[in-house]
Amino acid sequence: MRRALAWAAAILLFGAAVEFAAGFLRFAGSLPRAPDPGLAEVEAAAVLTGGSGRIRAGLDALAAAPGAVLFVSGVHEGADAERLIARLGRDPAPLRGRVVLGRAAADTRGNAEETARWMAERGFSRLALVTSAYHMPRAVAEFRRAMPDAALVRLPVVTGNVNLDAWWRNWGAARLLAGEYAKYRLARLRP
Repeated sequence: MRRALAWAAAILLFGAAVEFAAGFLRFAGSLPRAPDPGLAEVEAAAVLTGGSGRIRAGLDALAAAPGAVLFVSGVHEGADAERLIARLGRDPAPLRGRVVLGRAAADTRGNAEETARWMAERGFSRLALVTSAYHMPRAVAEFRRAMPDAALVRLPVVTGNVNLDAWWRNWGAARLLAGEYAKYRLARLRP
């Protein structure tokens, strides 16, 4: 009996590992590399802090969507919008009033909830979501949960830090993607 249970457990573990590996390969192969169409029609863009190039991409989104407002979620207490813009080599004057900092979020779920509240206060329903390409699936899952009726346009940030086309050649990139895939699966399981 013990031997049969051990074999059953081994088979189940093997099956789970194969399923995880197959899902991970699909996940890694489907990461977005270019923005979705419709950026010009959004009312707002939300940048999730934490990755290089994200705020710069959010500012670029404002140029593509002239009437939009940029919401930067998860900013630390001492940050100032004008200094942040200037540090990126941009003139803050034309962007005054178009960049709003959110300070309540500490993780992706918090980013989604903070942005949903901000969008509801403004009466917005069309959002460009700006985050790293590898983070986009989990961010979309959290944002769809927090604001199911909003139209989302994905604006993935692809940097040289993570080569999405050859991630398997770099242990750090493979580990980052595997960890993000695990978090994505957990986010999808949460009710």
